[in-house]
Amino acid sequence: MSRIIAIANQKGGVGKTTTCINLAASLGALKRRVLLIDIDPQGNATMGSGVAKHNLTNSIMQVLLNRIVITDAIIPTQVSYDLLPGNAELIAAEVQLLKQEQREYALKNALAVVLNNYDFVLIDCPPSLNILTINALVAANSILIPMQCEYYALEGLTGLLATLERLKRSVNPGLEVEGLLRTMYDGRNRLTQEVSEQLLQHFPDKVYATVIPRNVRLAEAPSHGVPALYYDKTAQGAMAYLALAAEISKKYEKTTEGEKQL
Repeated sequence: MSRIIAIANQKGGVGKTTTCINLAASLGALKRRVLLIDIDPQGNATMGSGVAKHNLTNSIMQVLLNRIVITDAIIPTQVSYDLLPGNAELIAAEVQLLKQEQREYALKNALAVVLNNYDFVLIDCPPSLNILTINALVAANSILIPMQCEYYALEGLTGLLATLERLKRSVNPGLEVEGLLRTMYDGRNRLTQEVSEQLLQHFPDKVYATVIPRNVRLAEAPSHGVPALYYDKTAQGAMAYLALAAEISKKYEKTTEGEKQL
């Protein structure tokens, strides 16, 4: 069964799209079948996957509005995952979705027909809690939260977790926190160390062992339309995302083995 992970944070600039692209590529490198969904109107995950967001014939917008089936919009990329692309048309889709019944379930319903084709589905969410993000969180099994180790990040995390609890009570009882990912990490910075320690203290079972360092290659790769792994596989950032993919894969391999034993 496919694992659907929404990658989200209401605070922008935390490495959300970078995480989505590079985790997808790294899981693919580990021979996992991966679908990346770009539900952010900025379309950065689409561009970072080597697909021109301005030249899309079909996109997630038509899928959400039930104009086409999802298989008509999924693109096999030149890297190691499939892509359901998005662009600024999602802004119009957001307005039209608000007029639909069961609007929160549009993505979940569309995904049902392809889930058996993938081990992981990663959803790149907008940096705000709108109907697009809600669609992602209703469809997802869990949410992966990238965050910088700074004071305001902790404050934002508290608000995000409260929002998740409300969504669990109303539309997705099974939604859980997949994990907290420390991004743009600089271990030489005292505040970074302090915030990291607080995260480990308060969420000992949810903070990934892997940390994503500040890395020039991670920042450069999107301009070349490829994940860092395909831009410079020896870069610290690329290796960190490979480690994260291995950490996540190992978790679900253990889960699968446990289910088989039962």
